[in-house]
Amino acid sequence: MKLITSKNLTFSYDNKIAVENINFTINQGDYICIVGENGAGKSTLVKGLLKLKKPTYGQLIFENNLKSKEIGYLPQKSNYQKDFPATVKEIVFSGYLNKLGLIPFYKKEDKKVIYDNMEKMGIYNIKNKSFKDLSGGQQQRVLLARALCATSKVLLLDEPTTGLDPIVTKEFYDLVYKINKELNITIIMVSHDIKYAIKYASHILHLQKSQLFFGDKKDYINSQVGRDFFNGGSLC
Repeated sequence: MKLITSKNLTFSYDNKIAVENINFTINQGDYICIVGENGAGKSTLVKGLLKLKKPTYGQLIFENNLKSKEIGYLPQKSNYQKDFPATVKEIVFSGYLNKLGLIPFYKKEDKKVIYDNMEKMGIYNIKNKSFKDLSGGQQQRVLLARALCATSKVLLLDEPTTGLDPIVTKEFYDLVYKINKELNITIIMVSHDIKYAIKYASHILHLQKSQLFFGDKKDYINSQVGRDFFNGGSLC
């Protein structure tokens, strides 16, 4: 089932092209990694997917009744997030607000979904702790649980493992892969970790101000673009 399609998608900043001619189709259950060097246009595309930036030209089509507010979003880490003065429970609960409509009260079934997501992320036992007192890995699990509360369709993750140590990074990728496979939630991830992108993704979108590649992971590995980027040890 198609969820998102782009056709000749192009975005500009200050009348200058930031990224252009992007063409892809994302289906339910796909795991897309967006890779490319710094300044390649990855963050601009993320803003477009969240409907925070309008295309200069081209089309970004949400299909099968997908709405932008149904995309669970885990943004890049910031110092503000790291020191946010709230409990784990408060932060995760906030991810469900869009589903409540005009009546901001949590029903019994709403709370069950939220607590189930906390259990899945392994953070239920720390639900009353302050977010600022958690480790980096725990904070990312909290934010992932929050994003998961917003969606049953698509998770958009923007460089989610920046600043995490190698062991925690691997655990995080394992967790996202489990969400993709067991819950059939589509993953769109901007990744710095090309080796994990290659390991877990079903599809790769490679940007460098324009689209260098979009397609199956196996085809990417065998492409000249993929060989140059992966074998050269490049990072996003």
